[in-house]
Amino acid sequence: MATQFFVGIDVSKATLDVCILPTGESFQVSNDTAGIGELLNQLRPLSPERVVMEATGGYETEAAVTLFLARFKVCVVNPLQVRSFGRADGQFAKTDRIDAGVIAKFGERMRPEVRTLADAALRELDALVTRQRQVQQMITSEKNRMGVSAKALRPRIQAHIDWLKQEMESIGSELEVALQKSPVWQAKVALYTTTPGIGEKTAQRLVAQLPELGLLRGKQIAALVGAAPFPRDSGVFKGQRRIRGGRADVRCALYMATVTAKRWNPVIKALYERLRARGKPYKVAMIACLRKLVVILNTMARTNTPWNPALATKA
Repeated sequence: MATQFFVGIDVSKATLDVCILPTGESFQVSNDTAGIGELLNQLRPLSPERVVMEATGGYETEAAVTLFLARFKVCVVNPLQVRSFGRADGQFAKTDRIDAGVIAKFGERMRPEVRTLADAALRELDALVTRQRQVQQMITSEKNRMGVSAKALRPRIQAHIDWLKQEMESIGSELEVALQKSPVWQAKVALYTTTPGIGEKTAQRLVAQLPELGLLRGKQIAALVGAAPFPRDSGVFKGQRRIRGGRADVRCALYMATVTAKRWNPVIKALYERLRARGKPYKVAMIACLRKLVVILNTMARTNTPWNPALATKA
């Protein structure tokens, strides 16, 4: 039987630390085009069963995409899962080389799911949506600073706010152009915005950052967003259910949409009022409504059906 190789890559801005199991071989390459090319040359003869790396805020993107296009089985995993695995395995020391070994062992033992990476157009759309959110956050921060800054600084802050608003308009125009390239994306935005509470920007974020809508079951999509509470029970102890993990950016956008939906969406409003009448805390009721909204959108995407109160009630 041929040896199955598992590769763990610890990603940083400047370097990629690599560990290969079961041989235990380790090496380091630069996190740039030349270094990734060298990595490809080292891994090709092995045909590894898994190449695993952590999501590191974008530093892993070029390596992951290049390996994927070279037909490697690439898994980009949640760093929290790897850290928990390392602690369970008794590995408390931390260096880049050690971390690469832990990631490789995680791939070997846990066999994380290999997922198809988004194509270039969807990555571009995701980048634009993310940048739009970042610029909006900067505008909010600058407005907050305006009230507490010295008067001499306020014109500078206002000039920066004006520039950021122009940048928002520019990004919005680029988003429109990107969406027009794909009739499928346009149709999805139009479909999602039929839901009371879902605006155009939220719909764009769903297209870019939650392309799995309509492809998974309700419980799976809720867990992917991070809106599925996990139990904390042991013996007679019944702990409070809490959400964790998931795609925080999407969850934040949907939370704000839920704030609107609990007022204007009849299905979400009825659910919110029913939960509050039963004494549920505000945030518990809001997360339940968010989860319901995600499941409704998932059903709409799967059946390609615009908002329908009857369908939404059954979702």
